[in-house]
Amino acid sequence: MSLLNLLPHLLNGIALGLLFSLIALGFMLILGLMEQINLAHGSLFALGAYFAYAICGAKLPLPPDVLVAWAGVPLGLRFATAVVVAPILVAPFGIVLERLMRRTYGRDPLYGLLLTFGVAMVLEELIRVVWGTRDYMMPVPRDMSGGFIMLDLIWSTYRFWAAGMAVVAMGAVWFIVERTRFGAMVKAGAHDSEIVQALGIDLTRLRVWVFVLGTMLAAFAGVIMAPLWGIRPHMGVDAVVPAFLIIVLGGVGSFWGAALGGLLVGMVVGLSGAYASEWSMLSMYLLLIAVVTFRARGLFGKKSVLEA
Repeated sequence: MSLLNLLPHLLNGIALGLLFSLIALGFMLILGLMEQINLAHGSLFALGAYFAYAICGAKLPLPPDVLVAWAGVPLGLRFATAVVVAPILVAPFGIVLERLMRRTYGRDPLYGLLLTFGVAMVLEELIRVVWGTRDYMMPVPRDMSGGFIMLDLIWSTYRFWAAGMAVVAMGAVWFIVERTRFGAMVKAGAHDSEIVQALGIDLTRLRVWVFVLGTMLAAFAGVIMAPLWGIRPHMGVDAVVPAFLIIVLGGVGSFWGAALGGLLVGMVVGLSGAYASEWSMLSMYLLLIAVVTFRARGLFGKKSVLEA
């Protein structure tokens, strides 16, 4: 019975961890190649959620007759459209951010940190200007909402759908990074950018595409997290802090580090929230302290020359 009581919290933690991993992957791609901490990642996450809400809720800036026709489209189709279109709409913001960051490449990382912090503040205020300060709830199709009974327990249907979408997206990222020429160039550029340029690869264009991919991942995560977290202007902060923690926990530049780190954080937050809710957010910081105390480079981080 004790195991049965623990099971829902464990599964909820795994689902949350998969979503955390998805948020962290986009953060990891940009940090791994450019060695820049993108504090605007959370704001891009929030933009994805807001664009998805506008598409699903038929709140688009369209002519009234077109808007009425779109509102009559089944919610399932609108939701599927939001999942695909919202990350595409957020991608240009990532391109602009990458252009702004070019002056910081090769300089003290503090410059990029301050720049992306400023951009994050601007994007958050832009969200407040366009959508206001109130909270929104993103509608989901009937087949994905509600709950179901399994093992005499009630489970959230959408949470499993969200975890499944996260797994698919993570699998796509793994394939791109590990099995394509683009992924090979990204890893090579992160390891030795000078050699990559000497081979005739346009590192500037590569950085743009990495930023686009990272931005779209952040927006996609925002879309599928919106029904769970709700939509509010400062929701990006709730995303970027765990993402940064997961990258450090798993090891900078490691795909499997981000994946496993997200799962660990999700399970720790889920289990601690079930039995000591006041410790739920603090628990992930305690986990980070415990890991880096014994392995400073993270779970899958590369060994430093300073280590014995």
